[in-house]
Amino acid sequence: MGGRGPKRELAEKIAGEITLSDDPGATLRKWRTDFDTSQTDLAAELDVSSSVISDYESGRRESPGIGVVGRLVDGLLAIDERRGGNRIRQYGRVLSAGFDSDVVLDLREYPSSVRLSEVYDSVGATEVVDGNTDRINGHTVIDSIEAITRLSSEEFFRLYGQSTNRVLVFTSVTRGEATAVALRVLNPTPNAVILHGLDEADLWPHAADLARIDGYSLAVTSTPLEELLDELASLE
Repeated sequence: MGGRGPKRELAEKIAGEITLSDDPGATLRKWRTDFDTSQTDLAAELDVSSSVISDYESGRRESPGIGVVGRLVDGLLAIDERRGGNRIRQYGRVLSAGFDSDVVLDLREYPSSVRLSEVYDSVGATEVVDGNTDRINGHTVIDSIEAITRLSSEEFFRLYGQSTNRVLVFTSVTRGEATAVALRVLNPTPNAVILHGLDEADLWPHAADLARIDGYSLAVTSTPLEELLDELASLE
């Protein structure tokens, strides 16, 4: 796990979480699935049987020591690098912005502006409110519950990255009430918001009214999260 930069920082974060976890196997499984890597692929990378990975994740095998954890982490990162390094870049952007990866799932700036309608189409979003802009410069994907409960107003503002001309995608949304209210305290507000995990019929009735008052576009989508993240990544 040598070298500095996003890869090194991410490796230290993953290794630290696994080592310090009350359930190291479950934490390893979380990161393996986050990297979209099967037990078989990780085992092949480490030249062990897939049952070894399964045993660690299930707790049937004694919790791995720091040396084993290091190999597991190196294996995950090596697989991702061969696939193009998308997960390393994703987490690198989030970590460099000063957020935990369980709060901010992705944060990107686009090389050039993208039509908001293109973003909606890519993630299967339905527009509820037409705001004041038709192009955006980036996106941030946020776990709404973690963000609302853990971030200060200053940290919430940093979700914008380099510009407010972006779309904030909030996951773990049931009705959108808490998110709509939280956005009211931000000045300026983002140009566009997508609420993930619900259909328009499930949206809190006043969410659209608040979006119109504050001037941002509002849309909803129920596209599976991993698919949504992959589609947004393809906009770069």
